[in-house]
Amino acid sequence: MGIAEFLLGLTPSALLCYCSHLPSNLAVTTMLSTLNSFITSYFALWMVAFSLFAYFFPFHLSGLTKFITPTLGIIMFGMGMTTTPEDFKRVFKRRGDVIVGTTAQYAIMPLLGYLIARALGLEPILAAGVVLVGSCPGGTASNVITYLARGDLALSVSLTAVSTMLSPVLTPVLTYVYAGTWVDVPVGGLFLSTFEIVLVPVVAGIALRWALREKSRAAAVLMPSVSALGIIFVVGVIVAANAENIKTAGLMTALAVVLHNALGLVGGSSVARLYGMSGPARRAVAIEVGMQNSGLGVALALAHFGPLAALPGAIFSVWHNLVGSVIAWYWRRVGYAESP
Repeated sequence: MGIAEFLLGLTPSALLCYCSHLPSNLAVTTMLSTLNSFITSYFALWMVAFSLFAYFFPFHLSGLTKFITPTLGIIMFGMGMTTTPEDFKRVFKRRGDVIVGTTAQYAIMPLLGYLIARALGLEPILAAGVVLVGSCPGGTASNVITYLARGDLALSVSLTAVSTMLSPVLTPVLTYVYAGTWVDVPVGGLFLSTFEIVLVPVVAGIALRWALREKSRAAAVLMPSVSALGIIFVVGVIVAANAENIKTAGLMTALAVVLHNALGLVGGSSVARLYGMSGPARRAVAIEVGMQNSGLGVALALAHFGPLAALPGAIFSVWHNLVGSVIAWYWRRVGYAESP
């Protein structure tokens, strides 16, 4: 069984059956937590290794693009499975921080994407891809990086949840506003796709966790690893499908991605500092703004703009996780006073 078939086998009904037979004792949860930590801690390494394999041996993966959208749905389902009532309560308790962080997310990244694409003179379809990635919500990888960076994990989770819930509306609208000067943007199609890929699986995951209560604990612990493997698979397939495009358009697109990510991190941190947030909260906002749900950007680009438009999202997935891991390693070793 290949990785695609394995991931596609993790449907809500399969998880329901699986979770109902899981013991909820501490030993199982601890074992799964250790496995999850091993996979997520070396997430950037797995991402780079698999992407290099996909680039040099594209024929193994280039035909699997049809599995990208279902895999992303599984990732979003996992996000729902790991969401608890406390996450929603925290949004209201810290609504000031959440509003500032979410506003920074959707105000900074789409505009940066537009300005960078314009400044570098990217061809229209690539420019649309850069803007689309910038218009996506934060991803689950940002939570992992925030944890490793000793940032405010609770705030990071809240920001990811809120930006994800808003994405069916804001992602299509912002893409239309900033990318509409280059290409025709199907706002209605983007809305429906985002709703189906993001909101439906997240709500299903939340509902299943609520229905199974304690029985869902072991599966919920492992879902970050499932999400990580899913993201690695999606990025690898896009890299393989665009292997030839990377050779011709990869350098300029990579430059756009590097600038987008770097300025997003700086912009998020600057907004948080101006608002007077603590060191851990500044780290969380910086990472949340700088790291996008690029897997969603890839799926939407493939569905509505074509494979070339997905190239910025694929490169972004590799780059932001690599840079995020380096930043996390550095921030773990310095005090909050030295943080941006």
